[in-house]
Amino acid sequence: MVRVPPSTPSPVLPPVSTLPAHSREWLARFQREWDRERGLSVFAYGSLMWNPGFEHVGCEPGVVRGFHRALQLRSLVNRGSAEQPGLVMTLLSGGSCRGLVYRLDPARSEQLLEQLWIREMVVGSYTPRWLTCATAQGVVKALAFTLLRRNPGWVGRMDDAALLHVLRHARGRYGSTLDYLRQSVETLRAHGIHDRELERQLALARAHGLL
Repeated sequence: MVRVPPSTPSPVLPPVSTLPAHSREWLARFQREWDRERGLSVFAYGSLMWNPGFEHVGCEPGVVRGFHRALQLRSLVNRGSAEQPGLVMTLLSGGSCRGLVYRLDPARSEQLLEQLWIREMVVGSYTPRWLTCATAQGVVKALAFTLLRRNPGWVGRMDDAALLHVLRHARGRYGSTLDYLRQSVETLRAHGIHDRELERQLALARAHGLL
């Protein structure tokens, strides 16, 4: 089993009732659909890898096909603000992605899914999906947060000058975009995963004195 460091304390989160209507509708659907025998499984590819924010009973490496990781989702709350938007990871269609698959206790899956929703779906940009994850223990259906390219939160591939501006200035309730990028790369490395584009972005920040 993969060992994940204990989660850092999270700020007090708002109630589910404050989420956008479509986020609440998604939550109701996924609450109905998670596996009552196995428990909820979650595919982590960004901050959930180092700070899941929930207790889990299993964690192992996994690969999804048909989606790839990208630092291309605008963040107005967690890693940025309305005045200076930040960036966070998402899954975009195409390619593949290596990450971690968490399994939650069936007895706590409903409660922990709600907590996860408040954290990840506060704006409602993501499109949650059940993705097929290949693991050493077999194939698992896991919840993952993906993004449609038509979503207004998708920023596409930024040029280096624009990316550096975000890395230099963007900060939200969980910290800066720069720290998010650094922690992502370090956590991926710790699990033997080397994401070429994220490594390039971190090297760019270091070359410009941001680290």
